[in-house]
Amino acid sequence: MAVPHGEQPPVLTIDTVVVDCADPLTLGRFWQHLLGGELRKDHHEEFFELRGGAVGLDFAQVPEAKQVKNRLHLDLRVDPAQRQQAIDHALALGATTADDLYDGDRWQVMRDPEGNEFCIVWGAA
Repeated sequence: MAVPHGEQPPVLTIDTVVVDCADPLTLGRFWQHLLGGELRKDHHEEFFELRGGAVGLDFAQVPEAKQVKNRLHLDLRVDPAQRQQAIDHALALGATTADDLYDGDRWQVMRDPEGNEFCIVWGAA
């Protein structure tokens, strides 16, 4: 894609990642307990915002259920010495492992309570 000669395109930054889900409050609480931050209700009827991390997460209610593997997911980095503790913490909050997607030695693929994939990463950056 070409930019018109002499024009500089605007620089965009990621502000928020929006997660479509059936139950925004419950899923928001899961991610709040996993990542920390403040969970607050937006002015929309069923829309919650998690703030306090490097990137905001929003949880928006949608009528359809998740049906296929995510095309985008979050990688959550942990010190290698704490990888099992991080995995156990996610499991205690309601996550499940997703060994059907990847079973290796540099990260653990997980699913949140609504089936959205994320990775706990401890391998090389």
